[in-house]
Amino acid sequence: MTQLQRIAIALSQFQEGKILLTPEQQHYLGRVLRLREGDRFIAMDGLGKWWLAQLEGTLAQVLELLEVQTELPVSITLMVALPKGNGFDEVVRCCTELGVAMIAPVISERTLLNPSSQKVERWRRIAQEAAEQSERSFVPTILEPVSFSNNLSSFANNEQYICVARGNSPHLQNCLQDKGFLINDLEQRRIVVATGPEGGWTEKEVECAINAGFKSVSLGRRILRAVTAPVVALSLVAAAYEAPTSAFA
Repeated sequence: MTQLQRIAIALSQFQEGKILLTPEQQHYLGRVLRLREGDRFIAMDGLGKWWLAQLEGTLAQVLELLEVQTELPVSITLMVALPKGNGFDEVVRCCTELGVAMIAPVISERTLLNPSSQKVERWRRIAQEAAEQSERSFVPTILEPVSFSNNLSSFANNEQYICVARGNSPHLQNCLQDKGFLINDLEQRRIVVATGPEGGWTEKEVECAINAGFKSVSLGRRILRAVTAPVVALSLVAAAYEAPTSAFA
């Protein structure tokens, strides 16, 4: 089952036990994946459901609903100050593979990138493709970029951390361990981690984040690139709380 190809499907494509494939999906399944009539694949809605489907020309027959367990037991939001160039593409791709639930791109005082709406749509396509590849049940939400200061109050009910490069802040890993939560208590746990741009957060930004309820933390003694920090932060949280299980229930 795990060797079957996966594609993301919109709920509107489901009609009476069949999936109406778009021309792009038909091309991908037939020309790229080389599937033939009668071959099976997995359709996912990006909202937690998978179906075993069988290709029938321009349609696919839904055979059964699959129960999968590929998601982290905690909901993790990354608030990432946009790096320069196309670095955010790789952030979205890697963090989707690692299990992020939401990515909130922010524009800080030192951010150089001013993304267009086309960039945002590209990031969402990357997230969908990475979710398919990594057998995710959910496609992460990629929010529209906003200023860092305007986004600080958006996650007030979450456990919040801001990663700083210098100073005497405790390591993120130690802060997570100090919480002392049991694995079976994590269903409702929501964590937000903010990582900075090239050059790091300004002192004012860190101060504003702390005033908004964030805890200042470190990712180690070395200075990480703006595209590396979110991947490291997410890896630490995932490693702390993910119980090793089979993907299928």
